[in-house]
Amino acid sequence: MTVIDERALKLDPEEARRVRQERFERIGRWGLPLAIMILAIVLWDRICVWNAIPQYILPRPGVVLWTLYNDAGLLFSALLVTLRITFLSLALAVIGGVGLAVLFAQSKWVEMSFFPFAIVLQVTPIVAIFPLINIYVNNQTTKLLLCAWIVAFFPILSNTTLGLNSVDRNLRDLFKLNGATRWQQLRYLRLPAAMPYFLGGLKIAGGLSLIGAVVAEFVAGTTGQSSGLASRIIEAGYRLNAPRLFAALFLISLTGILIFLVLSLISHLILRRWHESALKQER
Repeated sequence: MTVIDERALKLDPEEARRVRQERFERIGRWGLPLAIMILAIVLWDRICVWNAIPQYILPRPGVVLWTLYNDAGLLFSALLVTLRITFLSLALAVIGGVGLAVLFAQSKWVEMSFFPFAIVLQVTPIVAIFPLINIYVNNQTTKLLLCAWIVAFFPILSNTTLGLNSVDRNLRDLFKLNGATRWQQLRYLRLPAAMPYFLGGLKIAGGLSLIGAVVAEFVAGTTGQSSGLASRIIEAGYRLNAPRLFAALFLISLTGILIFLVLSLISHLILRRWHESALKQER
């Protein structure tokens, strides 16, 4: 802060108070969750010590971290398998969801005809659908990919469709008045207007694709060296290896957080120059 700025703040107490408040909010946004997390870990450790809980029931945090380090090769190779299914299903959900949403935006009759089928896929549990997938699909990777895609598909479709249909009517009439074609309206008006909705759905679908991949592995009962984290959790549960089970759960949670943060950053970078939701964050 320059000398001129300091003098200006001294002359304007309200401005100085606002700057201090923003600074505290910036620190609190990261500091408070971190402090609560550290407190929860310490409390977890003390509960294990005070009650002499056996390791195979509830391991101490230090034991979990040591297991994560000691079994890093096994766990991270399984994580890569899960991530491959996660990102492939998310990519397919984006392609299919956006493509179908654009088709819905072009014709109300198409939307009314096919949107109920998307809702059926959304509300039907994967565990109920998987027996049919298991009958009709032979490849194990394709089975997992299809299950994860079903979970991640609907948020992209629903949010993008909502965004495409939420364009200002006056702007739409202005485009028509100037002779814009449907393609031009879609490219220059409806798609940009739907971008915040799509990015919101993408952040939801990112976490759901990871959940779908893990649940699909559970339902499929995948085993072997090329299986994902769900199989490691099942194996650890059978062997009462609670430290490895907790380590695998920690990797899944950490991966979900990282996916959300990366997608949130992408959303902010895309919207920060023109959309109100991102502009407010930079004030």
